[in-house]
Amino acid sequence: MLSMNVLQIYMIMNDTKVALITGAAKRIGACIAEKFHANNYQVIIHYNHSADAALELVNQLNHVRIDSASAIQANLTNSADVNALANQVISFVGRLDTLVNNASSFYGSTIGEVDDDHWNDLIDSNLRAAFFLSQALSPLLSKHSGSIVNIVDTHGDKPLKGYAVYSIAKAGLKALTKALATDLAPKVRVNGVSPGAIIWPARFENAEDETVKLAREMILQKIPLGRLGEMQNIADTCFFLAEEGSYISGQVIRVDGGRYLA
Repeated sequence: MLSMNVLQIYMIMNDTKVALITGAAKRIGACIAEKFHANNYQVIIHYNHSADAALELVNQLNHVRIDSASAIQANLTNSADVNALANQVISFVGRLDTLVNNASSFYGSTIGEVDDDHWNDLIDSNLRAAFFLSQALSPLLSKHSGSIVNIVDTHGDKPLKGYAVYSIAKAGLKALTKALATDLAPKVRVNGVSPGAIIWPARFENAEDETVKLAREMILQKIPLGRLGEMQNIADTCFFLAEEGSYISGQVIRVDGGRYLA
């Protein structure tokens, strides 16, 4: 929940830009929040289950610049929560310059075993929430010629075996990016960032295991730059699209070290 001190700051500092980043308690989302904050944005950190991490990040950012960060909890697979998140930003903050739809569920889906709950969770968290949040906040974004940045995935173009529903959801998010860029123009620009290999998945974390080593090497061989990317690469690209790419809309930028070419 937004604190009264932060609300007062928002009302006083009318020229301070505001960014809402979903799924921003940890990892790439947190890195994106830190990037915008370092460039004098007020940041709203959305989280679902990671309350401790979200509040720790808020405290860290507020220590750098007082009352410059807040956290809001919402389950983005729940329509009421999505609406409540949007309404808090509209009613209590009253300004939004950048929305980064980063929140995502990621897990496998074996064909023949996918049920409605599985489908709904992955589609809602990766696609549906991004649409309805963007729709609800677009009038606020349009007031300051704002920007939406969607975090897509290389697997939206090349589906990952065993992750059919996730890949479908990310492909939908890519299409959503282009559709919103058309429908929200000219006041709101909409773009996407498609990360490649940035963080090793859990099954590849044990670097001492020979099987894991081989699997890692095979992945790196498919990346022309020969290395994993960094979370900062994604955050920097998001900020560029939001702040500097004033004549860019409807684009999805691959940040994958050239992996798509392999």
